[in-house]
Amino acid sequence: MGNDVEFLVIGGGAMGSAAAWSLAQSGHEVLLLERFSPGHVQGASHGATRNFNPAYSEPEYVRLLKRSNVLWDEISSLAGTELLKRTGLVNHGIVAEQHAMHTALSRAGFDSELLGISEAEDRFAGMKFETEVLHVPAGGQINADLTVTSLQQLASSSGAAIKHGQRVTSISVLSEDCVEVSFHNGASEQRIRARHVICTLGAWTQKLLGVAVHLPAIDVTEEHPVHFAATDLPAAWPGFNHVLDPSRDIGSPVFGPIYGMHTPGEGIKVGWHGSGSVIDPDHRPHQVIDKQIRGLQQYAERWLPGADPSTFESVSCTYANTEDEHFILDRFGPLTVGAGFSGHGFKFVPAIGEDLAALALGQRSTEAKFSASRSIAKPVFLERRQAVGLG
Repeated sequence: MGNDVEFLVIGGGAMGSAAAWSLAQSGHEVLLLERFSPGHVQGASHGATRNFNPAYSEPEYVRLLKRSNVLWDEISSLAGTELLKRTGLVNHGIVAEQHAMHTALSRAGFDSELLGISEAEDRFAGMKFETEVLHVPAGGQINADLTVTSLQQLASSSGAAIKHGQRVTSISVLSEDCVEVSFHNGASEQRIRARHVICTLGAWTQKLLGVAVHLPAIDVTEEHPVHFAATDLPAAWPGFNHVLDPSRDIGSPVFGPIYGMHTPGEGIKVGWHGSGSVIDPDHRPHQVIDKQIRGLQQYAERWLPGADPSTFESVSCTYANTEDEHFILDRFGPLTVGAGFSGHGFKFVPAIGEDLAALALGQRSTEAKFSASRSIAKPVFLERRQAVGLG
């Protein structure tokens, strides 16, 4: 049974583009099929900024961080453009966890420091704090749009074929070294066979894979962070993450952890993590939740003196959430799946691209934390939403 291509990557967001580049630069034949046109805003890889947040303590994530920390600079150099601007990043609100992160990062070779409230507010005048702060200078902001463009250009320069406007309609495993994929290119239905397929389908993962592989539940949510106008207050803006106790009265509603960053030309981006409505990605409502927007305004009034809560623009993106918010990086015979990045995957893009390529090549095994067959010990996504009344 002959194949038309050695490796087929389905899904040309950041993860799929990174996997295609990793395979192509190693000399493999690669075809990447992407449903939408270049620069689209239908998935999770668009926009000008994502936080590179190194504040992790679990070894699997620290490994990905170490590799990504190197690769972001390498890719920027190869692409001739700065993809990661290192402004630093601060975490606050979870002191015990921050100490664990500080220890793990120090062991991994990342500089980090624990700052008292006064010192943190002197250094970062745009924010207010009420707990000790973990500051990681290596953190910063990644340009998401530019990342996808750069990775696809690098993959193409290494020999990969990149095709947009190709909507995959079915994936069928025919044998251990042959997968047949049907897709529509706007004019006709076509079929192609590949020795191995890497699926980086984001919000469409379960819809397209169907019963081909057994995956943990993935809930797709539509998220609506906002860009607040910056005030005239002189302020250095690191990226930031703030965990709030929803059971404590802070003068405003809490819909989840807060994340944020400065987006040049757009303002101070602030959002609730994983608080959006569960949706069907093919029938996305693009509907903001007014009470959550008001909650962000109230948050900014209390915690962000460097942002103007009365002036903002909302942004729309999707999360594909596993119940424990750990990723799926696993191989099923001639299929490799990267999915369930749960709103915190973008910082790891280049390392995950390498891992997916290595899984497809049989050069690495699946880590237990990222296995599709793992037991969900703690359904973080569901419990967090229930705690703030999201169901």
